[in-house]
This record gives sequence, structure tokens and C-alpha cells, in this order.
Amino acid sequence: MSENTSKPSYSYAQAGVSIAAGNALVKAIAPLAKATARPGADAELGGFGGFFDLKAAGYKDPLLVAANDGVGTKVKLAIDYDRHDRIGQDLVAMCVNDLIVQGAEPLLFLDYFATGKLDNGIAERVVAGIADGCKLAGCALIGGETAEMPGMYAAGDYDLAGFCVGAVERGEQLTGDKVAAGDVLIGLASSGVHSNGYSLVRRLAADKGWKLDRPALFDADRLLIDHLIEPTRIYVKSLLPVIRSGRVHALAHITGGGLLENVPRVLPKGLHARIDAGAWEQPRLMAFLQAQGNIEPEEMARTFNCGVGMVLAVAADDVESVTADLSEAGETVYVIGSIEAGERGCTVTGEAEVWSARANWEASHLA
Repeated sequence: MSENTSKPSYSYAQAGVSIAAGNALVKAIAPLAKATARPGADAELGGFGGFFDLKAAGYKDPLLVAANDGVGTKVKLAIDYDRHDRIGQDLVAMCVNDLIVQGAEPLLFLDYFATGKLDNGIAERVVAGIADGCKLAGCALIGGETAEMPGMYAAGDYDLAGFCVGAVERGEQLTGDKVAAGDVLIGLASSGVHSNGYSLVRRLAADKGWKLDRPALFDADRLLIDHLIEPTRIYVKSLLPVIRSGRVHALAHITGGGLLENVPRVLPKGLHARIDAGAWEQPRLMAFLQAQGNIEPEEMARTFNCGVGMVLAVAADDVESVTADLSEAGETVYVIGSIEAGERGCTVTGEAEVWSARANWEASHLA
């Protein structure tokens, strides 16, 4: 017997990695990426990296701003309930909303998709959602990484990460230094739970035996899973003109930590945000989560966005014009509070019955 026949011959495919499947996926998603092209990026896939021309994008002396994020355990809901088309927008939103609050326009996006065994149908649906999110944000999907890692993930599972780079002209960045006592806080409505708090949502679903594939108790026309999987709203295109007009003093993206912990992140020392929870109607989905979990209002304020996905601090004189411009751009706008002198932090207050409270309540966080 020859030496060659006695020793097994190994291949990558035998180890569980299909190079052909990876190549096929790149071919399938190339047109999706190309559809996100914008000035500065041609969005061609296949190289070792992606180029971006800041001059072609209209910048003279830009500062670059970078952000990366994932979608948390919301991705598990997408996997378990075959909602792969929608989770990509969340991935983009979590990154681009973090850039816009610094005054930066999102320019380019890269994604990372990791799984145990590549299912091209699912991967393509996820990337299509990422491309849709990029179009909504006006940024180019210029590349990414698909990692097939046998033994790392349970069958059917995958995880996502997003990386985004934006730019802002020097001197126009939002740092919070313009915020002053007397500024008014404006809230923009969220589209749902967005992409934070899903470990609690999934725990409630399991403990309470929710039937996610049936109509929601609070909405007979829509499945509960579709309320829960609703993608994070992308605020970029409505906010950019208002930011560039100089009327925005600060912006806070309401993610993990809720209103209580995110608003103080953009305040200088010596200023305190005061928010009135009765200034907007609690969304039915939030009321449902609160009731199902018997969650105290204070815990809601530090866990979920509670119906407000973005908060602006603006001068009192600019409230009317900013509200009008954002409403015209398609946002639902609320005046939710103000900035006052005090220790850096945030206080959310509500009267009895606001957020199902039995008495007047207050939740505070000092940064």
C-alpha cells in the first residue's frame, strides 16, 4: 500500500467551511452593496478593503467619527421567528444614530456576519436588510466579513456586528459644550423597543408563555413578534439639516440605560436634565411590557426608550422652528423637558397613573 492511500487527506470543506458558498454569497450581495453607492464611494465588493473619497463627498476639513455596535439578543428573535430581513436595519441604526448625535454624517458601513454553517439564503436576507438601512442613512455599504466557524455557534444561529465611519466639518461637531440652563429637550418618537432590553423581553416571553406568532393583546391586527422585531428608527436624514443649521446644542441616542442614563452623557458639568414622562403618550407596546413584567416606572426609565428614541437640546427660541422642520421630515416630535442648573445627570418624573404608577414618582441618575 502506498503512503498516499494510507493517510487521510484533509480539506477545508470536511472541516465544515465552504469556500464556494462564501464566494457565491459575495456574488449575490454585490448588487445590494452597489445600490448603496453615494458620492465618495462606488461600493464595489471584492477587494481587501473599501476606499472613500472625502472630497468627493463635499468635505473640506473633516473630522472622522467612528462607531461600532451589534443588535444584542434581538438577533435571537430574528433567528427563532424567521425575521432575517429586518434585523439588518437595526445593525445600521445602532451605529449611524451614534454618529449623528456627534454631528457626523454617516458615510461608509461595513458588516460582520458570523455563523457556524453558512446558509446563503439567510445571509443574503440579512445583508439585504443592512443595505436597506444604509440607504435610509445615506451611507455606502463598502464591504464586510462573512465568517463561517463550525463549532462556535448552535445550528441556525448567527451574530452580527456593524462598523460605521462618518465625518463632520471641523468646528461643527456636537460635544455638548453649547448646552445651557433654559434649553428645551425635544424627543423624537421611537419605532418600538429598538435594539436594547431584549434579554428582559425574551425572559418575559419565556416566563409568561407569550405566543409571539399570534396577534398582540394590544393590537389584534398585528402579530406580537412583528411589534417586537420592528427595526430601530434611523434618524439621520431628518436630523442632518437641523444640525447643520446650528440650532441643535446636543443630541442623545436613547439606547441601553434608557432616558435616565443616556441624556446626561451629552451634558456639561453643572447641568441637569429634567424630563416629564407625562409629556408624551406611553406606546402600547411599552405599556404591555411594563404590565407583563410588573416593572416599576423607574426601571422602565433606565431599561427601555419608553417611546423616545432620540433627544435634542435646543434653545427655547428655536423650539418652534426645529419642531416644525422635524415634523415635516416625518418625525413625531414631543417637547419633553428642559435643562437646569444642578449636578450633571437626569431626572424623569411622572404623576400618578403616568406609566401605570400608583402615586407621583421620580427616577434620577447622576453622571
